[in-house]
Amino acid sequence: MNTWRNASLAVTAAAVLALTTACGQDPGTNTNGQSVGAASPAGQPGSAGYGDTDYGAGAGAGATGAAAAAAKPAGQLAVFESKKLGKVVTDSEGFTLYRFDKDTPSPPKSNCVGDCEKTWPIVKAGDAKAPAGTDAALLGEVTRADGTKQLTIDGWPMYRYAKDASAGDANGQGVGGTWFASAPDGKKASTGGSASGGAPADLAGLSVRKDPKLGDIVVDAKGMTVYRFTKDTAWPMKTACTGACLDKWPVVAPVAKNDVEGVTTKGFVTFDRPDGIKQQTLNCSPIYTFAGDKKPGDTNGQGVGGTWYAVSPDNELVGASK
Repeated sequence: MNTWRNASLAVTAAAVLALTTACGQDPGTNTNGQSVGAASPAGQPGSAGYGDTDYGAGAGAGATGAAAAAAKPAGQLAVFESKKLGKVVTDSEGFTLYRFDKDTPSPPKSNCVGDCEKTWPIVKAGDAKAPAGTDAALLGEVTRADGTKQLTIDGWPMYRYAKDASAGDANGQGVGGTWFASAPDGKKASTGGSASGGAPADLAGLSVRKDPKLGDIVVDAKGMTVYRFTKDTAWPMKTACTGACLDKWPVVAPVAKNDVEGVTTKGFVTFDRPDGIKQQTLNCSPIYTFAGDKKPGDTNGQGVGGTWYAVSPDNELVGASK
């Protein structure tokens, strides 16, 4: 009995030590941060298929095309930042949602029927929930001929693609010149790589920009300024930005460690937030962008409330009083 208990304690201590090492001491790996709530569904940003696989990549490990062909409820929707396509909506399993040019949004109507549904399975409205930081009023539903209620975003019916084999795939982008990944507002996801208003198309997931006033600061893949919240804590990893706060301060989704340029990867772990969202951290500090920044180069979030500050490449708060 004592032998079993001692072994169990040793395993627990080792796990705690590993997380402590990742958070605040040595460079982190792919270790997740402290779980403080319900874990995100498999395939959410930060799970297998994300970070290392950008949209447009070929099929990888995970759900098979046949499994993907069955219509499923949308569940908790999420938004993934793709360097190729910009912001893309995914379902609760991390699969890309698409819209069809031959459908109509006003009134909502689906023109994908019969064999089309086998290739483009519909997304059921069911328990659909809007992604954090997006307009929930854009979500709706359309009743199909068989009585099934299909999810719509700004009136456009939503689908998955049977040939997307794993979370993060977007093999349906541009198929037939009529199928496109959906942006959070129901519009087509960008195919030009520069829908962010002038950001270079080849920025890393996290990189450094030299701001004329703030100096070197961290930016995301679209060139938007990255911030930290002084009311958050790195260890134990906790967030004080929840609910409506996320409308103004969207989280930075998990970034692959090899998709970082000039920014510290110390404590580079994924934070499993209590609301189920996965968030990137720098040295275990949760990081965000600001909804008030409209284009790359904006720093409108700097110093807001005396608690929000841009982040330096070594994860220091820029301009904050010591």
